[in-house]
Amino acid sequence: MATAVYLAVVVFCTYASIFAFRKPFTVATFDGLQFWGVSYQTLLIISQVVGYMLSKFYGIRFISELQRHGRWRTSVQIVGAAWISLLLFAVVPAPFGMLCFLVNGFTLGFMWGVVFSYVEGRRTTDFIGVVLAVSFIFAGGFTRSVGKWLMLDWNVSAYWMPFVTASVFAMPLILFYILLEKAKAPDADDEKERTVRKPMNNEERKLFLSQYKLGVVAFVIIYLLLTIMRDLRDNYMANMWNELGYAKNAAVFAKTETITSLVVLALIGTLVFVRKNIKAFRIIHWLLMLGFLLAGIASLLFRIDMLDGALWMQFTGLGLYIAYVLFNSVFFERLLATFSIAGNVGFLIYLADAWGYLGSISVMLSKELFKLQLNWVSFYSMLVIAFAVIGIVASFFSFSYFNNKYKKS
Repeated sequence: MATAVYLAVVVFCTYASIFAFRKPFTVATFDGLQFWGVSYQTLLIISQVVGYMLSKFYGIRFISELQRHGRWRTSVQIVGAAWISLLLFAVVPAPFGMLCFLVNGFTLGFMWGVVFSYVEGRRTTDFIGVVLAVSFIFAGGFTRSVGKWLMLDWNVSAYWMPFVTASVFAMPLILFYILLEKAKAPDADDEKERTVRKPMNNEERKLFLSQYKLGVVAFVIIYLLLTIMRDLRDNYMANMWNELGYAKNAAVFAKTETITSLVVLALIGTLVFVRKNIKAFRIIHWLLMLGFLLAGIASLLFRIDMLDGALWMQFTGLGLYIAYVLFNSVFFERLLATFSIAGNVGFLIYLADAWGYLGSISVMLSKELFKLQLNWVSFYSMLVIAFAVIGIVASFFSFSYFNNKYKKS
């Protein structure tokens, strides 16, 4: 258990530091600056998400074939390129900053798979994985608060703020990565309970897809919905809080996301005590449905004026992240273990992620290109209600499909 706690703390701090290279720029709204009829903020966000999407499609192969030896070197190159892209953003004129965030998104898009490869395939992966996944909820709010603080109290410009924020976290990231490299690999007992984890070649990936194709379609749809919900909330959180009357409150990001992080950690972390893989996999599906239901009901109550804006953001975020963190920490881990598949979680995460980010880009572009006359609060609350209904149906189908597969096997 000491190894589990060690790894949980280290991966939490590692990925939280990585987030400082990714999301703080979204607190700079670049009010009034537009190109081709689209706000510069949205163009930057879309550029980064396009980079993310491309990395996810490429990562289906790259991450699934990733070798344990030399991962630290790969990480240094990836994060270093992302850091340089933020420096270039500070000095190049608009709209060429779009190219900087395209590179930033493409490079950082690989980091989840790299970091998760250190923790998968262990009897304690549920606990470590949920701590890792919760890190981006906490870090999304905390690093934004740092960015906002740098702008409000230190007069750092919107263009320099992303690079300065990343620089604050650079040295801690190096330290945490050194500690991550020192972690022990899964032992024989881990491999017995969770199956051996190894790189997957092209034929092995094709075999998995052919054996579980309807289940793959179901979890890709679920993850598509969750990614769109999460990405819009994450990228336009500053806009929504501004519309709700919290424009001058830098701490609101960290406060709400920290509460969400702790609740999600307490709820999902208990899965580590469920040793039987199929039982845990079934519980995960019920929790998915609970997450969609909570987000949908909170948005419905908000739209009929039965819930205030701050509580709506809190409860919608909680429901969303219950479901989203399940996918990023334990869903695929327990799927491989349940069916004794010798592979790696990275392949499945990047398969789902690729389509998720494609959907996220499509929704953002649709709102801008079709000139939908809705503010972000109104647009997002309606979208969550619709996605909650679809998500519950898709989650129940996935539950039934994999349950029947297990009984037959």
